[in-house]
Amino acid sequence: MLKHINLGLLILSVMIVFQACGNKAAESETKTNEIRVKEITLTDAQMQNASIGFDTAKIVKLSGTIKVNGVIDVPPQNMVSVSLPLGGFLVKTKLLPGMHLNKGDIIAVMEDQQYIQLQQDYLTAKAQFSYIENQYQRQAELNQSKASSDKMFEQAKSDYQSQKILINALSEKLKLIGLNPAQLNENNMSKSINVYSPINGFVSKVNVNIGRYISPSDVMFELVNPDDIHLNLTIYEKDLQSLHIGSKVKAFSNNNSDKIYDCDVILIGQDVSKEGFVQVHCHFQTYSNILIPGMYMNAELESDSKLALALPEASVVSHEGVEYVFIEKSNKHFEMVTVKALSRSKGMVEIEENPQLIGAKVVVNGSYDLLMMAKNTAE
Repeated sequence: MLKHINLGLLILSVMIVFQACGNKAAESETKTNEIRVKEITLTDAQMQNASIGFDTAKIVKLSGTIKVNGVIDVPPQNMVSVSLPLGGFLVKTKLLPGMHLNKGDIIAVMEDQQYIQLQQDYLTAKAQFSYIENQYQRQAELNQSKASSDKMFEQAKSDYQSQKILINALSEKLKLIGLNPAQLNENNMSKSINVYSPINGFVSKVNVNIGRYISPSDVMFELVNPDDIHLNLTIYEKDLQSLHIGSKVKAFSNNNSDKIYDCDVILIGQDVSKEGFVQVHCHFQTYSNILIPGMYMNAELESDSKLALALPEASVVSHEGVEYVFIEKSNKHFEMVTVKALSRSKGMVEIEENPQLIGAKVVVNGSYDLLMMAKNTAE
């Protein structure tokens, strides 16, 4: 039995050793692929060929960029849905999505018998008004001399006021369908009416076709006034502190990334979504008819300037996802230092604070040559 116990302990010990080795191997694999050779000494010839140049880490003002995406949007007051209050049949329109319009342009011609009926009712009411008005004035004079009863006078007054109300109501209905009551008479009645553009802008949607009956609730066209078209960006809450009203934005579409549109931040939302996003609204500095509501855009948002430890961009080199700089330890002797680049702006790189860089001579020209020498030495 003792032999069985000793054998079990031996197997357990071997398993523990293998597990420890496996853990060390796993830890080794999870480490970054850093180059192990950290120091390089050059000959005079190598120094000359590499054209080594130096600079120092500085505390400078940097303004980084935040890469975001969004969609082109239009405020409700700049988007108009065109409908017809009384309905009718569409007999003519030339509108197509994207077409430009001026305020007052005819965008559709409608026909319906109710337009004729409305004009008839208005003209008939006006024709009757002259008789009713005369009757009211006559009853008023007779009532003053007591030649007419108060009841007859009140009836004439009621008829007169009712007719005025009817004429005013019919007049407003005519205006709703684009007819001018002042120009209407028995000789120029029309079975058709024109629909006019209420804004300067362009056509966003056409929802109708020739011959279709349009109900009062139907939206015939959707028009957009581009004066206030803007870009609605979605950004992380943590990036809010880097923005302000007036921050600069450069936007571009996936289909044409070379065409850049300059924008300014005009509104920063105050509501944070469950996912931690905030809506930021930007105004285009120059409008283009290519910018259509609903179009998705990519954008680079310029963050506020901040003081940061920075190096020239050429001094930072990378290998397999790890970034390095080289500092001079003594004449022709260099040390490779692992750094973490945070952001880039105008040829400078923000570096996470590193005591080794403070006051050190950092290689700018020739840093890539030194990286290749370190890599080859390690191999």
